[in-house]
Amino acid sequence: MLKYELIPGQLLYEGLITQENIFSPGKVTEDIILLSHQQDYWERLRDLRLSPAEIRRSGFPLTRPLVDRELRIAQGTIAGCHYALQYGIAFNVAGGTHHAGSNWAEGFCFLNDQAIAANYLLSEHLAQNILIVDLDVHQGNGTAEIFSNNNKVFTFSMHAEKNFPFRKEKSDLDIGLPNGMEDQEYLDILNTQLPKLFEKIKPDFVFYLSGVDVLASDKLGHLSLSRAGCKSRDEIVLRTCKQWNIPLQVSMGGGYSVQMIDIVEAHCNTYRVADQLFF
Repeated sequence: MLKYELIPGQLLYEGLITQENIFSPGKVTEDIILLSHQQDYWERLRDLRLSPAEIRRSGFPLTRPLVDRELRIAQGTIAGCHYALQYGIAFNVAGGTHHAGSNWAEGFCFLNDQAIAANYLLSEHLAQNILIVDLDVHQGNGTAEIFSNNNKVFTFSMHAEKNFPFRKEKSDLDIGLPNGMEDQEYLDILNTQLPKLFEKIKPDFVFYLSGVDVLASDKLGHLSLSRAGCKSRDEIVLRTCKQWNIPLQVSMGGGYSVQMIDIVEAHCNTYRVADQLFF
C-alpha cells in the first residue's frame, strides 16, 4: 500500500525521524511462527497450497511475494519489541494483521504479527504478562482465538460491533461500539476502561494496534472519529504506557479513507504523539 511509503517519507520530511530510526527486517523463522500458528496451516501457506476457499477468505491472491511480505512484517514487529524494551516504544509501519488465526487467513491477514511477537517474548522470557490493545475498527478475532487459552496475554478489542468480521471471536475484553460513534463518547469509554485494565493486569509489555479506520472518512469503518479524536485516542494509550513505564510496540493496522492524506496524517499523528511523550 502506498501509505507504507508515504508515512516514513512524511516523518523524514518533518524531521521527526532520521534514516537511523528506520530498519528493514528480515524474515521471521519457522520455529517462531509455530508458537502461534498451527503447523499444517503454516506449511500449506509456506508452500502456496491454501485451498481456493481459504484464499477467498484471505482477500488476496496467494503468491510468494505476499508470503515473504508477511514474514517480514512479523519479524519487524519482533525487532520492534527489542527496540521498545530499549527505548520505551517502537513502531511497525505495517503490521496489525489481527484477523489471522492459528489456522486461518482472513481479511488481508495471513500471519498475526503481534501474536507472533507476543509469543516470542514469552518464549524468550522477555515478558511475563502482556496486554494487547486493539483499537482498529475491526475486532481482532485472530488474536483473540490464538490467546483464548493463554492467561499470560490479555486481549482487549474495542471495535465497531456491526462490522467485519461478522463472526466474532471472544477476546478477554470486547467492547462493541454502535455505528456512527463520535469522538467524545469513544474517548470517554477508552479513558474509563484502559486504566482499569492496567490496574487489573499490571502488564510488563503492551502491544497497540492503532488502526485509523475509526475515522469518519473511512469507507470501511462505520465509526465517526475526527482526526483530532483519533490522535487523542493515541495519546490515551501512549500516555498510560508512559505513566506505567511499560514498553510498547505499535503496529499501524487499517486505514481506508478515500483521501490518502487522511490516512497518512492520522498515522503520522501516532508518531507525533510518541515523540512528544517518549523523546
